Amino acid sequence: MSHGNLLYAQSGGVTAVINATASAVIHTARSHRIKVLAARNGILGALREDLIDTSHETAAAIRALAHTPGGAFGSCRYKLKAPEVDRAPYERLIAVFRAHDIRWFLYNGGNDSADTALKLSAIATEFGYPLSCIGVPKTVDNDLVVTDCCPGFASAAKYTAVSVREAALDVAAMADTSTKVFIYEAMGRHAGWLAAAAGMAGHGPDEAPHLILFPERAFDEADFLARVQATVARVGWCLVVASEGVRGPDGRFLAEAGTVDAFGHAQLGGVAPHLAQVVKDQLGFKVHWTVPDYLQRSARHLASATDLKHALAVGRAAVQYALAGRNAVMPVIRRIRDVPYHWKIVPAPLADLANHEKKLPEDFIRDDGHGISAVARRYFAPLLRGQAPPPYRRDGIPAYVTLKNRPLAKTLPAWPG
Repeated sequence: MSHGNLLYAQSGGVTAVINATASAVIHTARSHRIKVLAARNGILGALREDLIDTSHETAAAIRALAHTPGGAFGSCRYKLKAPEVDRAPYERLIAVFRAHDIRWFLYNGGNDSADTALKLSAIATEFGYPLSCIGVPKTVDNDLVVTDCCPGFASAAKYTAVSVREAALDVAAMADTSTKVFIYEAMGRHAGWLAAAAGMAGHGPDEAPHLILFPERAFDEADFLARVQATVARVGWCLVVASEGVRGPDGRFLAEAGTVDAFGHAQLGGVAPHLAQVVKDQLGFKVHWTVPDYLQRSARHLASATDLKHALAVGRAAVQYALAGRNAVMPVIRRIRDVPYHWKIVPAPLADLANHEKKLPEDFIRDDGHGISAVARRYFAPLLRGQAPPPYRRDGIPAYVTLKNRPLAKTLPAWPG
C-alpha cells in the first residue's frame, strides 16, 4: 500500500479565485510527493467514484489554474443528510476512500461544505479509518464566521465597486434626457457584504451609490421612494444597490419566487426588477436595472491582488494541516492590522464554522441605514487593493486553462444515488 492520496473537491458557487486555491493545493502536495485526486462535481464525484487523477496535468497547467476562474473540476450544491438520518452516503464515501487509499480530504467551500467535512471526519473516526478532513474557505458571500474574510469575496467586491462606479458615470452622462434611476442587484441572501462593498465606489451623499439596501435592515417602501425622489431632485439621478436578500417588514424576501434550491434555501426571483417596477409605478422615472449574477463571481480580469494571495495561502495551509495530522479544521484568515494591511493564516475548528452565518456588523452600516460607515471602509480598503490580471492571448482574450481531467479507473459498484 502507498503512503496515501489526497482528495480535493470544490463545492457550491465558484469564484474568481477558487482555482487558485486548487493550484496551491496541488503544487504543495506535489512538493511532498503526494498524489492529488479531484472529485468531479464536488462531493457527488466522491460518491460516484468519479475521480480525476491530477498527476496527468503539467506544472504549467497547474500554475495557469491560479489565474483561471470557474471550478476546474466541477462543483455542486449537494447537502448530505445527517448520518443518523441516512448513513449510506457516508459508508459509500469511506468505501471509495479505502478503494483509492485516500488519507486526506480537502473540501473547498462555505458553510455547508464545512458541515460535510466535519460529519465525514466523525464517521471516519467511527469506522476506524485514518482520514484527515480539512475545510478550505471559499465564498463570495463573505459569510463564514471566524475568518476575517473569505477567498473569492474580495474579487467579487472589487467587481461590484468598479461596476457601480462605471455605471454611475454612464447614468450621469445620460440622466438629463434618459435614465433617472439605476438599480444594481448584488449577491447576498442573508448578509449584505457585497452590497456594502459597492459603497467603496464613491464618497459623500452625491456620489454613487446613493442608496444601499441591506438584508440586515427591513425595507420600508415609502422611505425608499422618498429618498430616491430626493436624490433625483438634488443630483439629477439616483443609483441604488440592493442586496438580493432584501426583506420587507414581515421578514419575507421582496423577490421570493416560491421555490427552494438543493440546500433548502429560498430561490429569489430578482429584487432589482421588483424595485424598478415600484419606482416606475410610484415616481414615474425612467429606470434601468441590472442583475450581474454570475458575472460578479467569475470576473477574474478584475480580481483583487489581496484575494489571490488569500486563496493561495489557504490552499497551501490546508495541505500542510492535513499532512501534519490535523483533522476537522479550516485554515482561516486573521487580520492583524488595517494599515499597513497585515494578516496570517490560522487553524479553526470546523465545529466553530459549520452552519453558522456572519452578518454585516451593525457598525458597518451608516447611521441613516443606506450607506457604509468609516469602519466598513477601513475593512474593505485592503481587500479591494491591488490588481492581479490574467495573461492575455494575442487576440485580446484571457489565456485561461482547461485541464485534461483524466478519470481514475473505478473499482466499486455504481452509486445508485
